[in-house]
Amino acid sequence: MKMNADNLNINLRHLRALHAIAQEGSFSAAAARLGIVPSALSALIRHLEESIGAALFDRSIRPAAMTPLAHAFLDDTAPLLEGMDRAVTRLRQNAGLETGSLAIGASPSAISELLAPLLADFLADKPQVRCLLHDDIAENLAGMVADGQLDMAIAGRALYSPDLRQSEVLRDEFGLACRRDDDLAGGPVRLRDLRDRVLIGLSAQTGTHRLLAQSGLPQALLDTRLIAHSTVAQLCMIRAGMGVALLPRNAVHLFRDPQIGFLRIEDFELQRVLYLIEPARRPLSPIAAAFIRLFRAHIASRHPE
Repeated sequence: MKMNADNLNINLRHLRALHAIAQEGSFSAAAARLGIVPSALSALIRHLEESIGAALFDRSIRPAAMTPLAHAFLDDTAPLLEGMDRAVTRLRQNAGLETGSLAIGASPSAISELLAPLLADFLADKPQVRCLLHDDIAENLAGMVADGQLDMAIAGRALYSPDLRQSEVLRDEFGLACRRDDDLAGGPVRLRDLRDRVLIGLSAQTGTHRLLAQSGLPQALLDTRLIAHSTVAQLCMIRAGMGVALLPRNAVHLFRDPQIGFLRIEDFELQRVLYLIEPARRPLSPIAAAFIRLFRAHIASRHPE
């Protein structure tokens, strides 16, 4: 179809205005639907009529009625509006704002209190977005972010890599995790109280083990008889009465198990820091970028400057 200057005076706002009036049955109802005042809607219709050089409404009767010319124009332009709506929908979907996938890694203790509630809200109005939540130790998660298997991760600090950007999001103190019926549960607790206890440690590859090893903790408390690969396994063993463990507070409260308590150790001060781990050289998908913006805003609201 050949376009001329008169054609270009008509745009989607004019078409949507006319179709809204036809569907709603009145100017006032159509204006409310479009979110504009009736006078603005009337101005749009008059401008449309001026552009085509003919009346679209018979104003000699009340209420004004659409002319046959207007009905023919509605029929001709309905496919145009439907096609535009489909195109915009596909555009949004292709941009990843309504469909797509999100892959997040996290230390188990970062999931229940920090990540899961925010992720649930984010996904609530995105029923077509798929989400993978992968829990593991920090080094493994960082590697998965670096090679593109994960969009981001929340974990302890990983070794330096130019492919990663790491920013602090949470700190919590170390203490003793034990059953609430344990003899130590009444406190106070000092390191010497742990010398004759069965300690449950974590494997040397974990960030928690490295933090404890660098803290000046006596070697006897590092060389534990029982070793777990994850915090989840530690908590299960503690709940079964197999021993006690040195853990960050949030890790101890991972499942809010009423049988497991957290005790401060009077002569031991150590904090575990969780980081947001992002790719430094790879662009994020729109859906991942949107979630990270939400996550950063949430962290900022928790720790205002």
